[in-house]
Amino acid sequence: MIGVMIVQIPLLVTAGYLAGVVIGQKLQRKSGSWNANGIPGLLFGLFILFFWILPRSVPKWQLLGGVLGAFYVFVMVLIVPKVGVATSIMAVVAGQLVMSSIIDHFGLLGGQQIPFDMRRMTGIILLFCALWLFYKK
Repeated sequence: MIGVMIVQIPLLVTAGYLAGVVIGQKLQRKSGSWNANGIPGLLFGLFILFFWILPRSVPKWQLLGGVLGAFYVFVMVLIVPKVGVATSIMAVVAGQLVMSSIIDHFGLLGGQQIPFDMRRMTGIILLFCALWLFYKK
C-alpha cells in the first residue's frame, strides 16, 4: 500500500501543478493553444496508461477516466482563454463537488452512503456564489 502511495502522491502533485497551466503559457505563445495544452496532456496520459495502468487488471469501465481526462483538457483549452484560469478551476471544483455529493448521497461506486443535508447544500451554494463573483465583470 505504501509503495503504491509513493508513486501516486508525486503523480497527483505533478498533475495538479501542470493543471495550473504553468508550463503551457510560454509554449502557447509560440505554438498555439492546442499544441501547448493538448499534446503534453495527451503524452502524459499515454505515459501513465502504458507504464502504470495497463499492467494491472482493471475493469474496462474504469478506463473511461482517460477519455474524461482528455475531455477535461479539451474543455480547459477552449475555456481558460475566455474566462481565466481561476474561474475555470473554480468551475471544475464546483462540478466535482456536485458530482461527488451525488455519489456520496446514493453510496455509488461502493462508497459509504453520506446523506446530502442542508450544511452540504449551503457549501455548494456558497461555492457557486464565489464562482459568480469571480466570473462577474
